[in-house]
Amino acid sequence: MANRTLLVLNALLALALMAIFLFGFKKDEGSGFPAPPQSIRSINLDKDYDFCGEKLPMNNFDVRQRLDAELLRNVYYHSSTILAIKRANALFPIIEPILREEGVPEDLKYLAVAESNLSNAVSPAGARGVWQFMKSAAEQYGLEVNDEVDERYHLEKATRAACRYLRRQKELLGSWMLAAAAYNGGPARISTEMEKQRARSFFDLNLAADETMRYPFRIVALKEVMQNPEHYEYYIDKEHLYTPLPPHKVVTVDGPVASWADFAAEHGVSYRMFKLYNPWLIDNKLTNKARKTYEVRVPR
Repeated sequence: MANRTLLVLNALLALALMAIFLFGFKKDEGSGFPAPPQSIRSINLDKDYDFCGEKLPMNNFDVRQRLDAELLRNVYYHSSTILAIKRANALFPIIEPILREEGVPEDLKYLAVAESNLSNAVSPAGARGVWQFMKSAAEQYGLEVNDEVDERYHLEKATRAACRYLRRQKELLGSWMLAAAAYNGGPARISTEMEKQRARSFFDLNLAADETMRYPFRIVALKEVMQNPEHYEYYIDKEHLYTPLPPHKVVTVDGPVASWADFAAEHGVSYRMFKLYNPWLIDNKLTNKARKTYEVRVPR
């Protein structure tokens, strides 16, 4: 009796394992891709990595370990990484032509991913928008910031400002890697520490700010994952990717606006939809005492 019971249990166990094996590889009806059982693996770093054409010295054990840490963080931070991939399909077509026009490397688009995950984020320190400008830096590079207008939320204008900022730091510090570090940690701090430590590159620096030490590696890690998503088991149907906003018309405004909600209604759109096209209009009105000319977008 005991032997028969044992045989039955073994048979049931074998059937259960077979079911797991067979159904573990069934097609995922939600994505259209095969869905193998989840595997958590370390990452093979035996390849070349670069940022803006500047190669990482992968024969340096410290560099390897720091990049490995950022790759692991971003590969296995699934919700954030998949959102970045989806949003990039909508925003990179806007950002990339501006980078080319401004004469800076296209890899800088991944800096925006590191800053905000391509969202109009607000940091605890007060940085805002996709490029996370602080108010003082935004104004220094030509963006309007006040109680009614905040062009840190204007993607095209903020992208041009970021290009000018990063190009200037590259001229001062000598490399795009250092320019990226300065974007995070401040140019004065990077310049001072470079001189004090007699550092020849970002990889020679030892900074107290852990975030700045990690920052350029995070950008490289994001670039690697977003350029090779399926290698890291991110499978996204094309129809699941976010797309740019539908076509719009441009309306010129050169006077005050008592209510943007009324303005939107007069143009046949909801206030919500109007704000999605014009996130830089942060109040429901525009005083515009200086009679500046603004171009607002209205969905067709």
